[in-house]
Amino acid sequence: IAAHYDLGNELFSRMLDRTMSYSCAVFERDGMTLEEAQLAKLERVCEKLDLRAGDRVIEIGTGWGGFAIHAAATRRCHVTTTTISREQYEYAVAEVRRTGLSDRVTVLMEDYRQLCGSYDKLVSIEMIEAVGWQQIGDFFAKCSRLLAPHGTMLLQAITIDDRAYEVEKASSSFMNTYIFPGGCLPSLEAIARNIARRTDLQLVQLEDITAHYVETLRRWRDNFTASISELETRGYDERFRRLWTLYLAYCEAGFAERRICDVQLVLAKPRSRRFPRSSATLAPEDGVARLTWRGAEIAGATPLRSGERRIPRDGRSPGPSPA
Repeated sequence: IAAHYDLGNELFSRMLDRTMSYSCAVFERDGMTLEEAQLAKLERVCEKLDLRAGDRVIEIGTGWGGFAIHAAATRRCHVTTTTISREQYEYAVAEVRRTGLSDRVTVLMEDYRQLCGSYDKLVSIEMIEAVGWQQIGDFFAKCSRLLAPHGTMLLQAITIDDRAYEVEKASSSFMNTYIFPGGCLPSLEAIARNIARRTDLQLVQLEDITAHYVETLRRWRDNFTASISELETRGYDERFRRLWTLYLAYCEAGFAERRICDVQLVLAKPRSRRFPRSSATLAPEDGVARLTWRGAEIAGATPLRSGERRIPRDGRSPGPSPA
């Protein structure tokens, strides 16, 4: 984790938006700024979880505190969030204090496996990729134990095609060697299998937001490129510039070609009766493709740009092309 996320807040503050969200945004309409799209994503998460005042929320993977601060400020819920990145922890603590939310947000620097307690809602946004394929079952088992019997969980995850997962587990790649050491992208099949084997959670909604990651990465790359001169004065040399530019472009191409995908899953404990708002409500444009996968509603995030593919209407799992 530290090898990537502790590269320096100077880097990420120039590449990301003011919410410091380092995950896929949702561009709900043309002309949105990156910050507006990230706030739309955070609001989408809150809506899907039906967050309400007084809810006890646990977040696994703080990032720089964007979700915790947004949820506490807009929903008046109580958020406990954890990270193992020193730089993220210090930044998030300072932001919580600056925004006057110390009574509603608790930031921990603690491994998620050490967490305890019972919560109404659980959120994990693009953290599972760092868990490692050997620990995916343990991850979901821990999430299930942290939820109250009526609890609900939202997972946002970068996934790889089911047919490429075994190769991903066994391979050394540019990404898991130079960018996210030790990381491994899960597949939807691996996620579903481990949920079924290790938890009593049920998958009630899945939304594919892959198309939005292409634009998100394009915005990050533009911000990084515009900040190169300033970053060079802070020690980010030519080699790093080339590496980081390749990383951002490589990921953008991967999502554009659907070699990798980004999805939001809503999972519910057996006694949960708060059902997520449908994607038709969240994104009311006509022509949203829907299908079912393992009994859950799957909807394509809209709008899509010209030339981008919608989720197929033939009832098959919306996985990317094989790697």
